[in-house]
Amino acid sequence: MMLAQEVIRRKRDGAALEPAEIGAFVDGLTTGAWSEGQVAALAMAIVWRGMTAAETVSLTQAMVRSGQVLHWDAQALGGPVLDKHSTGGVGDKVSLMLAPIVAACGGFVPMVSGRGLGHTGGTLDKLASIPGYDVAPSVDRLRQVVAQVGCAIIGQTADLAPADRRLYAVRDVTATVESVPLITASILSKKLAAGLHGLVMDVKLGNGAFAAEPAFARALAQSIVDVAGGAGLPTRALVTDMNSVLGRQVGNALEVREAIEFLTGRASQAPAREPRLLEATRELSAELLCLGGLAADLAAARGRVDHVLASGVAAEQFARMVHALGGPADLVDRPGAHLSLAPVVRAVPAPRDGFITAMATRDIGLALIELGGGRRQAGDAIDPRVGFAGVQPVGAPVQAGEPLAWVHAASNAKAEAAIRSLRDSLTLADGPPPEAPVVLSRIPGD
Repeated sequence: MMLAQEVIRRKRDGAALEPAEIGAFVDGLTTGAWSEGQVAALAMAIVWRGMTAAETVSLTQAMVRSGQVLHWDAQALGGPVLDKHSTGGVGDKVSLMLAPIVAACGGFVPMVSGRGLGHTGGTLDKLASIPGYDVAPSVDRLRQVVAQVGCAIIGQTADLAPADRRLYAVRDVTATVESVPLITASILSKKLAAGLHGLVMDVKLGNGAFAAEPAFARALAQSIVDVAGGAGLPTRALVTDMNSVLGRQVGNALEVREAIEFLTGRASQAPAREPRLLEATRELSAELLCLGGLAADLAAARGRVDHVLASGVAAEQFARMVHALGGPADLVDRPGAHLSLAPVVRAVPAPRDGFITAMATRDIGLALIELGGGRRQAGDAIDPRVGFAGVQPVGAPVQAGEPLAWVHAASNAKAEAAIRSLRDSLTLADGPPPEAPVVLSRIPGD
């Protein structure tokens, strides 16, 4: 039996780990033979020392082999099995719309998502705010829902890449998130286990992303495309802007509401489809349709996305998915009857006239954790009701006293602290900032 401390020591000292050593680590994750401290120590050594491409491939493949690998031939789906993954941001609810959009266009989407990681929100935490929604169905139920509905957004089951599930939880609370090899292996182990035919990766770049520097974002995007391609999974990556909240809502139930408004085109205030959120969703969906052979080119793919949104078919797909996984059948028609609201709602008044020229986006994600909408430790419970609603975007003109956002909190004390945090995270100036693109670069696969 290979000693955990020897594997840790070799990586600490800068050695490239052999496949057998990586296999021992992954086996220790799966069986519990490695303690939490040992897992955290090797993760930190990898953050500091890195991994070669060969090590990253070995880690990814070992984590795939730690559980079941799905095959879809028996289902005779009649379309490609596709998925998208994001490195995470603040207010990023694109997955909630993309899965039903792609399903409405003829794809099949078994989307295995994660919980919040660090200051970023998690798709799984958003869906857990829906009463009755089963975020961890059996593999058989996943197969059934994907075959019948076209999409299912779930969390990692006990059968799919179980080694990654444990490593993911440890990384979240030990400051070992920002590592290209660990992120690559974590993402791709789940995706390869899901039996995909194509993957689109959304690598966030900016002050609200794990990738705060362009070089890191590009390296991560290239690593994912290369490792996935080497494993036989055609993959493309977009690097997208995360220097401001994506959309207008931050917080789990609030973001589900925004996703429903996006899909239906209904909103009680402001445009139902915030422009930056629409562009990110549209471009990622279009890339996936092209990758799956469901559209001849990006222009045709964008047209298909626009059609299923305008016709309401994508919204119907979302409603069917929610109901098939145990959620209310009328969530899309009556979100207010099912998604809880916080007891305290307070405005964040603008301190002066001007334009919002910048956001400290990561600080907004941390403020959500302080409200109770994220985790300090892996086992923490989340309050799905809390967050920030109606966040004014970068570039918006505001007048003194006008709401910059609305805080949804469990108490007045929490609301007061969140008001201060949000106000401090926004920069106001006399003139508007230059317009920033949403899609910063594209990394095609081979």
